[in-house]
Amino acid sequence: MAVEMEELVAQTILQGSDAMYGRFLDVTAGAQERFEQRDWKNVQSALKTRINFYDHHVALVSQQLKTMLDKQHATRSFLMAVKESYSHLLDDYPRYDIAESFFNSVYCRMFDHRNIRRDKLFVNSSQGGRIPKYPTPLLKRYPSQKNLIQTVERILDDTPFTLPWVNKARDVHRIVEAMQQRLGPQLTNEVTIDMIREPFFRNKAAYLIGRIDMANQTRPLVLPILVNSQGELYVDACITDSDDVSVIFGFARSYFMVYAPAPAALVDFLNQLMPHKTPAQLYTAIGCQKHGKTELYREFLQHIDSSDDQFVVAPGIKGMVMSVFTLPSYGFVFKIIKDKFAPQKDVTHAIVKEKYQLVKEHDRVGRMADTLDYRNFIFPRDRFSDELIKELLEVAESNIKLTSKEVHIRHLYMERRMIPLNIYLEQADDDELREAVQGYGDAIKQLAAANIFAGDMLFKNFGVSRHSRVIFYDYDEISYLTEVNFRHIPPPRFPEDEMAAEPWYSVGEYDVFPEEFRTFLLINPKIRALFDELHSDLFDAEYWKSLQTNIQQGQFNDVFPYSEESRFSNL
Repeated sequence: MAVEMEELVAQTILQGSDAMYGRFLDVTAGAQERFEQRDWKNVQSALKTRINFYDHHVALVSQQLKTMLDKQHATRSFLMAVKESYSHLLDDYPRYDIAESFFNSVYCRMFDHRNIRRDKLFVNSSQGGRIPKYPTPLLKRYPSQKNLIQTVERILDDTPFTLPWVNKARDVHRIVEAMQQRLGPQLTNEVTIDMIREPFFRNKAAYLIGRIDMANQTRPLVLPILVNSQGELYVDACITDSDDVSVIFGFARSYFMVYAPAPAALVDFLNQLMPHKTPAQLYTAIGCQKHGKTELYREFLQHIDSSDDQFVVAPGIKGMVMSVFTLPSYGFVFKIIKDKFAPQKDVTHAIVKEKYQLVKEHDRVGRMADTLDYRNFIFPRDRFSDELIKELLEVAESNIKLTSKEVHIRHLYMERRMIPLNIYLEQADDDELREAVQGYGDAIKQLAAANIFAGDMLFKNFGVSRHSRVIFYDYDEISYLTEVNFRHIPPPRFPEDEMAAEPWYSVGEYDVFPEEFRTFLLINPKIRALFDELHSDLFDAEYWKSLQTNIQQGQFNDVFPYSEESRFSNL
C-alpha cells in the first residue's frame, strides 16, 4: 500500500529529528573522556559543535522536503494532515518533546517564519506532558540501612570513571560529615538515596546528582567531582540545598553534557530537586535549548492568560543598540535591535547577532545571561502601553508590525530579568554595596579568564540576579580578550597635553587603556574606595596581559558554581 504524502513528510521530519539527536548524544557521550583527559580546549569546542547540530539538521530536512513537495501541498488541509500524522508517530516515542520542537523548526524554516499559527505547530504538546519510559533505569537506589558510610562508598564505586581516586575513603567521610551537619538528626533514621546513573559534565567538572529521601522531607544531593594534575579524582563539595543546586543550573552558565536518551524523564526528576526551576530552564540547562525555547513560549502564553498587566519599557538607562521591554509580573525581558544605532556604536545588525550567538556557544562562567531568540513573535495588542508602542515604532519600526489585535515582532531575544546594577548600587546598603562591587569585579575577571572582554563595562550593562550574583547582559561590544591590545597611557610630552581635548598619543582600533576605567566607572566615592581595595588590578594593563598569556598557553581557570566556603579543600 502506497504511503500517503503527508505520512511520508511526517516520517521524514521524525527521521531528521532522530539523526540530529543521535549526533547530539554522540558528542555528549565523549564528555567523560574529555573530562578524564583534562582536554579543556575540546570541552569548549564540543559545546559549540553540539549547539550547531540542530540548525544543520533542520536545514537538511527542510531542503529535502522542498524537493519532495510543490506549491499544491502548501494548503491548510495538507499541513494539518502532516501534523496529525506526526502526532501519531509520537504516541509511544520517547523523545516526543524534542521531536515536536524539531517539527516546529522545520515548519518555520520552510515558510521563512511566516504563517505561524498555533493550529499548524506544536505550540501545545500532543502528548499531554506524559513522562516517557527511560530506555534504561534513570536512577539507581541506595538504601542506607543506617550505614551512610557504606552507602556513599557504594555511590562512588558505581561511577563510570576510569581514573583512580586521590583518597576515596577521605571523600566518603567528608560527604557523610557534610550531610550530617546540614541535615541533622533526620539522618539517624533510615534514608534512601536515589542517584541519576549518568554523570553531568560541564567545563572542568563532573557532577553526581540525586536526592536524599528522609522520613519527612526530600533534599537534593549534588557531588562535584574534579580531576587533579596527576589525573586523580576527588569530590570537591557536597551540595544539599535546593537553592544552591539551582545556582549550579543557573541561566548564566554553559549547558551540561549528560547522556539523556529520554530528556523529559530527566527533566521531570530534576524539577523535583529544584521546584522553582521551570521545564524551559531545565531543558536549556541540559543542552536542549531549542526545546527550552518551546517550553519558554508555552510558559509565556500561560502567563499572558493568567495576568492582566501591561508591557512597559524596561527600567534602567536605555541602550544605544537594543530597545528592551518587559511585563512587570513576568520574569523575562524582551530585547529588539534598533533600526539605527548612535554614532559612537560602530556595529551592524549582523555583528550584534553574531555577538549574541558567540555568547550562547561560549563558556559563560556564570557571568553572562543566556538569551533565546525568536522570530515573528506575536503579542496581544491591548497589553502594550501607548508609551511602549510609540518607542518601538520610533526606534525599530522595521521590526514591528501592528494590527488591531496583535503586535508582531520579527526578531527578538528573551532574557532573564534582573535588577540593573546601576539601580541596585543606588539602593544598596553598605554590605550590599561591598558584595556588589566584589561581584562586579569578579564577573569581569572570570569572563576575561574565559577569553571574553566585556567591552562596555558600564554598570548599566550588568544585572543582579535573585541570588545576588552580578551578571553581564549587554553583548554588542564584547570581543575575545586575545583580540584586545591593552596599553598603558604614555606620559604627557608637555604639561599642556593633559589639558588637551584630544589624546596626545595614537589609539588603534583594538587599543584599551585600563587606567581609564577609573574615570568613567568610579564617580561615586564609596564605590571608588571599594574598587581600589578589592579590584585595583583591573586598572593595570599588565594584569590584563597576564590573562592573555594564560589563555594563549591553554590555561583555563577554575570557576565553581558553588560557594568557596562549601568546598572540601577549604576544610
